Amino acid sequence: RAGISNRFELIPAEESEDELVAGEERPDTRLSEQEGSQERSKDRSKEGAVTEQTDGDGQREGQEAEQQDRTLATSNKPRKKKKKRKTKKNSAGETVEDNDLEDIDSLLERIEDPRLAPQSQGGITTDSRPLLYVEHRNLNPENELKRYFGARAVLGDQRPRQRQRQYVRSMWLTAPKNTWPRYSKTGITMQLLDTRRGVQHFTFEHHREYQQVQFKFLDAVESMDPNNIVLLLQMNPYHVDSLLQLSDVCRMQEDQEMARDLIERALYSLECAFHPVFSLTSGACRLDYRRPENRAFFLALFKHLMFLEKRGCPRTALEFCKLILSLDPENDPLCVLLLIDFLSLRAREYTFLTRLFQEWESHRNLSQLPNFAFSVPLAYFFLSQQEERPELERSQARERAARLIQLALIMFPSVLMPLLDHCSVQPDAKVASHPFFGLNAQISQSPALNQLTSLYVGRTHALWKDPAVMAWLEPHVHEVLRMVEAQDALVQEAEQKRKIRYQSAPRNIYRHIILSEMKEATAALPLEVTSQPVMGFDPLPPLDSIVSYTRPERTSHPSNESTLSLFFRSLLPNFNLQGDIRHDGDDEAGAAQDLNQGVNRLMAAMRDMLANIQFQEPPRDDNPEGDGDWD
Repeated sequence: RAGISNRFELIPAEESEDELVAGEERPDTRLSEQEGSQERSKDRSKEGAVTEQTDGDGQREGQEAEQQDRTLATSNKPRKKKKKRKTKKNSAGETVEDNDLEDIDSLLERIEDPRLAPQSQGGITTDSRPLLYVEHRNLNPENELKRYFGARAVLGDQRPRQRQRQYVRSMWLTAPKNTWPRYSKTGITMQLLDTRRGVQHFTFEHHREYQQVQFKFLDAVESMDPNNIVLLLQMNPYHVDSLLQLSDVCRMQEDQEMARDLIERALYSLECAFHPVFSLTSGACRLDYRRPENRAFFLALFKHLMFLEKRGCPRTALEFCKLILSLDPENDPLCVLLLIDFLSLRAREYTFLTRLFQEWESHRNLSQLPNFAFSVPLAYFFLSQQEERPELERSQARERAARLIQLALIMFPSVLMPLLDHCSVQPDAKVASHPFFGLNAQISQSPALNQLTSLYVGRTHALWKDPAVMAWLEPHVHEVLRMVEAQDALVQEAEQKRKIRYQSAPRNIYRHIILSEMKEATAALPLEVTSQPVMGFDPLPPLDSIVSYTRPERTSHPSNESTLSLFFRSLLPNFNLQGDIRHDGDDEAGAAQDLNQGVNRLMAAMRDMLANIQFQEPPRDDNPEGDGDWD
């Protein structure tokens, strides 16, 4: 290569014209650096630049050509990125390619929040972040599916189609679809109410035009006809409560895809109304569930995470669960604490679950909930089985798991037998015949505790089917029986706690059971809950709701109608027995005339009803053998 006179011959032939232009500028830059080589001889030697003191012209030209070749070879990758504005690099100095979506997500995180702690070599994040910190990349189920199946299998040919509709805004909670109607302002906004102790309190607000649509929606719900909701959505495609209610209808009709799509559209509509300073990730933004305008956001997030869990994205569902809990951690209106342990175990986020238990046990008494009492020792057991952890940590996890599972069996003995039954495991004779774990333990517990235990067993029994888990559980069951026979003080104390506590469940637990639709727990709901109508857009509203606007009163029928009049009204909606009765009690003649008119209308209605009744003759049985085809 020392005899090459044209330096452009060193450029590979398959490069594009843009690369040729970029390659044309590089020699000029090198020549300009050569002009100042006498002043920067030391720096030039460190960078491997070609010096001017060589043995001959041919050697100098060969060195320049060789370095030119190296420079072009190492700069081919950045020049491909030159078609865009500039090459992005990560912390290691490596170039980020277009198809490297994971690196792009990590760069966005660092730009968004510079306080992110770096990950260790084992991939375990540090605990410096807040407990309910939400990561944006974990809100996208495609990122989780790509980890399972690869980007090519998940994305396919979707990338070129993403630029077909440029007016769709990019969101964090859900990805807009090309099949959705074009978005326009719906009349929902978010306002910042106040800031107290570093916590910002927001609320959604409905403008006047959205209130009118909300009134029409309530009329459509009362009509008990889903087609009225469909017609309303055709005129207002992003009305949130209509989307939530119609999603429930589609789910009941086994149309899961449409039900999920409607929930995602509701989330998109609400996210478009976010306040500029409202943050999903900070954990310092609050919404009050007592305000009816805020409930749709809670419910849409909950329904969305349930679809994600069924879709096989437990890590994404866990992130949405943390988001719901961060919106109102003190009251927890949807009681997602009954669900977050299950999602943590399914997503294998054992460290998060144990950290949540350690930080909240002192002021929330999480051990008094059956799900935490059993799931936390199970998480410690799984941590003890991870071989990549140090032996000291594994032994500590085994000790904690043993201690906590024994306390759970003592506090909630009614969980064991239904759990073994769901796992198709037959207990030994000693356990099956002992009254402590027998049928008496389930009958003697309060209805509120029965709801919690039924909910946990029905939801998480699949996590206990592992033979290794059952082998770990068995000796601890026998140890608890030994403590019961020895009349240990812990057993007596737990029995007293069960009698005093769990007298009645709060309203948010009932709301959670209704939304979860676990048949084991739904069957245990009290009559005062099952007897009242439950709407999908607002199940069991709080008794202390903060109402900002009220629905105008509708014109009602006279309350002094007789039973016969109501009966005929149910048959003939246009019938009105009392009609245009004048409310002047002094005019007896007018009252008698109105009575005659009412009787005449009643007789006319009877004649119309009898005239419309048609009797059909029963079909003749010409073929008693039944060999022919039925019509």
